[in-house]
Amino acid sequence: MKKTRAAVVGYGNIGRFTLEALQAAPDFEIAGVVRRNPDDRADIPSEIPVVGNIGELTDVDVAILATPTRKVEETARDILARGINTVDSFDIHTGIPQLHDALSRAAVAHGAVSVISAGWDPGSDSIVRALLEAVAPKGLTYTNFGPGMSMGHTVAVKAIEGVRNALSMTIPTGTGIHRRMVYVELLPGYDLKAVTAAIKADPYFASDETHVFEVPSVDQVKDMGHGVNLVRKGVSGKTQNQLFEFDMKINNPALTGQVLVCAARASMRQRPGCYTMIEIPVIDFLPGDRSQWIARLV
Repeated sequence: MKKTRAAVVGYGNIGRFTLEALQAAPDFEIAGVVRRNPDDRADIPSEIPVVGNIGELTDVDVAILATPTRKVEETARDILARGINTVDSFDIHTGIPQLHDALSRAAVAHGAVSVISAGWDPGSDSIVRALLEAVAPKGLTYTNFGPGMSMGHTVAVKAIEGVRNALSMTIPTGTGIHRRMVYVELLPGYDLKAVTAAIKADPYFASDETHVFEVPSVDQVKDMGHGVNLVRKGVSGKTQNQLFEFDMKINNPALTGQVLVCAARASMRQRPGCYTMIEIPVIDFLPGDRSQWIARLV
């Protein structure tokens, strides 16, 4: 079996767990890691190349982008232009249609595939929501996140001037409404009131109740656990009161990394273009021959 050669672009929390998921996958080879400082090998095994640009790696089939969400489009465009597939975990829900359009054009133009928003939400949870909508076409779905650390929100806070380190916790209040609890270490000379205003003005936080607290050490309050509770109450045919519930408690970056690897696998089975996870057959996320999964899971 020819293995798919994957590169990991970015090596923060998600990049580390993505590398672990690739090491455990039977159908992948690791082409290398791309990071801003290639001299910093951190805990990367010595046999894995670490470079500053993906052009320094050979025979890359797919690049898994473990970059901040706001860097995804720029990074993906550059890599797609090389004819390399891309997979990302872009997580600004309202920006997904625009990213889909932009990367569709780039992917088709270069004969490549881009799978976007391939984390757990958006991503694998999106597949669950689609299935629930299919089996109960009328009704309401509530997605309740947490309590837990939000990777995207935390990265957004870290980018704000004056913030040394940060943690953004998502607290569900019910019926899809959430509270954001943000803990920050400030650089000397910066005022909590001004930093708080900047956080609340960011699109990641503007629509939610947000509370910001200064702490001496973010590491003392940090926990990467997270979770989701999906509930749909609706109508199947003409029958009312159909109730469905999906619940999970997870390590956030570990699950994101695993979903990214599954999406990288699926990217090799699609025609050129851009896809969200609900547009891809679920069986394409699984390794090996389709017949074995049909026999086992159907």
